[in-house]
Amino acid sequence: MERVFSTQQVPSWRNQITFRAIVTSLLLSIVFNFIVCKLNLTTGIIPSLNVAAGLLGFAMLKGWTAMLDKCGLLKQPFTRQENTVIQTCVVASSGIAFSSGTASYLLGMSSKVASQLDVGNDPLNVKKLAPGWMIAYLFAVSFVGLFSIVPLRRMMIMKLKLTYPSGTATAYLINSFHTPKGAKLAKKQVSMLFKSFSFSFVWAFFQWFFAAADNCGFASFPTFGLKAFSQKFYFDFSSTYVGIGMICPYMVNISLLLGAILSWGIMWPIIETKKGIWYSANLSASSLHGIQGYRVFLAVATMLGDGLFQVIYMLIVMSAAVIKQKSKKSESSSSNNNTPVSFDEQRRNEYFIKDQISNLTAFGGYIALAAISIIIVPLFIFPQLKWYHLLLAYLIAPVLAFCNAYGCGLTDWSLASNYGKLAILIFSGWAGMQHGGIVAGLAACGVMMNIVSTASDLMQDFKTGYLTLSSPRSMFFSQVLGTAMGCVMSPLVFWFFYRAYSVGDPHGSYPAPYGALFRGIAVLGSEGFSSLPHNCLKLSIGFFIGAMVVNLLTVVLKKYETKYGLYRFIPSPMCMAIPFYLGSYFAIDMCVGSLILFIWEKKNKKSAKELAPAVASGMICGDSLWGVPAAVLSMFGVNAPICMKFLSASVNTKVDSFLGN
Repeated sequence: MERVFSTQQVPSWRNQITFRAIVTSLLLSIVFNFIVCKLNLTTGIIPSLNVAAGLLGFAMLKGWTAMLDKCGLLKQPFTRQENTVIQTCVVASSGIAFSSGTASYLLGMSSKVASQLDVGNDPLNVKKLAPGWMIAYLFAVSFVGLFSIVPLRRMMIMKLKLTYPSGTATAYLINSFHTPKGAKLAKKQVSMLFKSFSFSFVWAFFQWFFAAADNCGFASFPTFGLKAFSQKFYFDFSSTYVGIGMICPYMVNISLLLGAILSWGIMWPIIETKKGIWYSANLSASSLHGIQGYRVFLAVATMLGDGLFQVIYMLIVMSAAVIKQKSKKSESSSSNNNTPVSFDEQRRNEYFIKDQISNLTAFGGYIALAAISIIIVPLFIFPQLKWYHLLLAYLIAPVLAFCNAYGCGLTDWSLASNYGKLAILIFSGWAGMQHGGIVAGLAACGVMMNIVSTASDLMQDFKTGYLTLSSPRSMFFSQVLGTAMGCVMSPLVFWFFYRAYSVGDPHGSYPAPYGALFRGIAVLGSEGFSSLPHNCLKLSIGFFIGAMVVNLLTVVLKKYETKYGLYRFIPSPMCMAIPFYLGSYFAIDMCVGSLILFIWEKKNKKSAKELAPAVASGMICGDSLWGVPAAVLSMFGVNAPICMKFLSASVNTKVDSFLGN
């Protein structure tokens, strides 16, 4: 690959971060923040957006530089390093939109979510959401993680040669775009992306006319009948989740559907027959001591079981890899067998060590930012979270950041949310319900999630930069820039939706399920198991163990059963748990996306491989961006003119009779 680019001069790190790259990154960051925010507030499933960021960055700057070149005004050609900077900045910004917790741990602090769960609804365990303190909080905690992993970049990229699959795939994509053959394919992909974008946007606009109120329009279409609709089994015509289904692996989508069938099709109807026996018949539908408690805590138990297994398994894999690496190193040194370095590797190593970020800067930056956070967060934002809570979090965070970055390099799994959930249990229990343990645990979750997530994201970007000859220094500064953009944009975009819609309402357009689930974990940590309804503890333990057993079975089959690859057909417990709270409508959408991709691959596998990600990205972008004008219309009191609603024959007769009178 590097021989193709050997005649091109690699720009200095300062020339890689151009003004046009920053402007492009800012525009794309706004788009991607809206997309991620909408996905967070609906189901919380976020596909990888690296390909879309790299593709759109290439399309925008390639078009701009081509136009300048024709006018004779182009001073600096568009390089793959500049493309990498844009992708890094955009993904960093949209990554903050996920780890910011506006749809999970921060939303879980709100009175709206607290009133739904009917536990801990007091001033110490509730915090009123406002963009000002949310932006300040994110600035206080989001940059620390960037410095936690910088000293290990050479060891993890050059010595251990960790693969970082997403970072590697993105690098090869960008490299291919900037070759003559790749540019032609990129042009075709961009064309397909904008076609699917236009269709998705127009389709979302068309649907708006029929959705004058809740439960109106195509989003409430009883595809499988009214009885199935009452149990949340229907296709809601969302091109966003059809597109996500085309990106996500088949087993992820099937796992979601299986989880919906298990919960809303089997368990909840059975538990509802125990009303008045297992739980009081007089409870509100949102009470954690009723049916809602089973939905929340069984989902929480499954997620914790899956998360704990993944953390333990990752530690075992990491330890085994380190031991294996050391033994290989000792064998190599004893035999004096020097493996020849390829041209690509030699050239990449040369540029990767060229612009250093000193360890002193990294250590000093981590200590200084951690100290600022320890002072600001307890004093001005969360008095429930004490300085010694934060001190402990910042002492153990670099170890967890290393584990997550190392594991991500081996498997492409980021366990940031799992570390965040463990932090909720630890710190909410430490603070106690009477001292605001719910808010303390959720705030500590944010600290841990941001550090662990940004550390693994940065190492992914270092890998992408290594393979595109982008300077580590330009990668670091573009990550810092993207993080700053995300810290401002994420709360503002969230606030835009929060003011326009009933965010957090489980029956509304934006249920934000992770708000209730994360608060449920905090309640469990603060109150203990006494908060669970009858038999909920037994069921929760069963699902916790079941999640670990399913994961163990997957690992065993993956290692020892290689003939048929049966491990590929075992569902993911984490994915199965998500519909426990929401239902199956989005899972059906995603399975439709999988079906479209499956048929496309059967007809033309090469075309599907090249164009499906672009089509899916366009569908996600178009449908998500319609949320902006729809929210503006809602804020100005402009409602859709028609309510399309479906009634049973008997209800329709009663309505006609009533209207006739």
